[in-house]
Amino acid sequence: MRVLCSLLIACMMTTGAIAAPDAGPAAPAPNAANNTQDPSQVVQQAAQGLLKDLESNRDAYRKDPKMLRQLTDKHLLPYFDTEFSARLVLGRHWRDATPEQRQRFVQAFIDSLIDNYGKAVVEFTAERLKVFPSHEEPGARNATVRTEIKRDDGSVVPVNYALHQTDQGWKAWDVVIEGISYVKSFRDDFGAEIDQKGLDEVIQRLEAGARPPMPATSGKKS
Repeated sequence: MRVLCSLLIACMMTTGAIAAPDAGPAAPAPNAANNTQDPSQVVQQAAQGLLKDLESNRDAYRKDPKMLRQLTDKHLLPYFDTEFSARLVLGRHWRDATPEQRQRFVQAFIDSLIDNYGKAVVEFTAERLKVFPSHEEPGARNATVRTEIKRDDGSVVPVNYALHQTDQGWKAWDVVIEGISYVKSFRDDFGAEIDQKGLDEVIQRLEAGARPPMPATSGKKS
């Protein structure tokens, strides 16, 4: 879940939708069940699939939020381990949550993120992203994929994706932008809010369309 926002965050950084920290992310493609590539290939394929669809009908995606949601569902969600990330984001609150609360939190967070920030994906272009080869030991269960995102002003933001092996192949679960882990940042922000208001109220706020708290940034805008 936390990881789902990685590409969204990268797009927002390059289009100026949020204040940019000093590092950013990448993306995924369909058929996650057949995901047998190495981690960097997964990221590259995801980005290419997303960009191919965008470039063929960018104006339509700008006009129709439903089409945009279908795009993210097709090219992003299959390559993110949303439940694993959600468990880390909620931390100790995950243990205390009921199965229904867990499911509602995961879905509400994803929906809120895409609804509030997904439009930034429409402006994502191929020349903004560079994916570096990953180097894992044979049998490795965890991997880091380095990418770079180019901002509008030409500056480059390094973005690292954390992936792990699942029954469906490699999936991302965190993105680190200039040393800032977005899973940790969301855990800190949501943890404080849940301690103060309770999990149900936080879920209801997200379900009502409120923006999830974005991690602190350096204040530098793209």
